[in-house]
Amino acid sequence: MSTAAIAFQSPLHQALCEALDDEYKARATYYAVIRAFGPVLPFANIIQSEQRHINMLLGVLDQRGLAAIDDPYGPDLPAPASLEEAYRAGVDAEIENVALYDRLLAAAEGDETVRWVFRSLQRASQECHLPAFQRFLDGGAEGGAGGCGGGHRHQHGEGGGGCGCGGHRRQSAE
Repeated sequence: MSTAAIAFQSPLHQALCEALDDEYKARATYYAVIRAFGPVLPFANIIQSEQRHINMLLGVLDQRGLAAIDDPYGPDLPAPASLEEAYRAGVDAEIENVALYDRLLAAAEGDETVRWVFRSLQRASQECHLPAFQRFLDGGAEGGAGGCGGGHRHQHGEGGGGCGCGGHRRQSAE
């Protein structure tokens, strides 16, 4: 994590910036895949979700008057050599993300808003993004189905149902 320009005001501030760095990294990584292979699923949908996660964390930092770290990941991040490698990297990244939020939740003890945000972002990784990448890695996704794979809906501050991964079954009411 690039923290050279930030003096953290508290363990909570550091945790929020660590979460933000992880979301920046995910967005840059998924952008590299799209740049190399085109707007393939689930990357094309999950990258939008990552941007919403970034916006959510920036909003929390702003509400608390805390400085945000800059995005240290440039547009030239190398892409995996194949889509299979990209899916595998997605699986690994989302597993690491779930573990990251397990750790960061302790730093948010006493701040229920931040704990809710961290749990929501963790849930998106565990219940939406990870299954999407696993399904593509296993060759089980076809056409536009591509992501979360269930009819379930997550509400985690992103302005609607679903996590943005593209795998929620669309229903006429949506």
